Amino acid sequence: MKLGCEAVLFDMDGVLTDSTVAAERAWTQWADEYGVDPARVMDGLHGRRAADTVRMHVAAELWDSALQRINAIELADSDGTSAIPGAVELVESLGSGWALVTSAPASLLEARLAAVGIPLPAVVINGDSVEAGKPSPEGYLTAASKLGVPISRCVVFEDSGNGVAAGIAAAPAGVVGVGVGALETPASVVVPDLRSVRWVGDGVVISGALRVPVS
Repeated sequence: MKLGCEAVLFDMDGVLTDSTVAAERAWTQWADEYGVDPARVMDGLHGRRAADTVRMHVAAELWDSALQRINAIELADSDGTSAIPGAVELVESLGSGWALVTSAPASLLEARLAAVGIPLPAVVINGDSVEAGKPSPEGYLTAASKLGVPISRCVVFEDSGNGVAAGIAAAPAGVVGVGVGALETPASVVVPDLRSVRWVGDGVVISGALRVPVS
């Protein structure tokens, strides 16, 4: 199938980079240090800004220090990141026609992309760039605006429930879920990884999808 578009908007973790194990290890350490049940922290963690997660689990007077701590733990473990299969090849084929929309702070996203050999695009919207994090569509709408492309002419790639919800709310040309876990989201198209996606100049062609819209 083909999704016509002029630009592609990617989440990072779980879409371009595989940092799930490192992230969960970092948040488990953080939870232990702050006396929080790690299982509670993991619930809905993916696709959410660290600041929003921190505020759910510690007292207000600890927000700043607790956020600095999780950022430091994750940054120290960024070498444990690998590329999602097909990610490097897909972004290379897109040239300047893509943007990154991630909940990660600037230092962490730069470290994780560098670890897998993906260059920073011209447009990067991170967790500190928006008033409201995912599932708000603000990040995707901002990225499209900065690219100078109508959101209706963009395709969003996401993996988490929070991220897919943000993509759908932005109303792009399509939202593609990446990975088996995305089958649990409302993404109408789900691919196992980015080897299933090819840029053809006026859109993305998808093959080997795990789920496609019912005609």
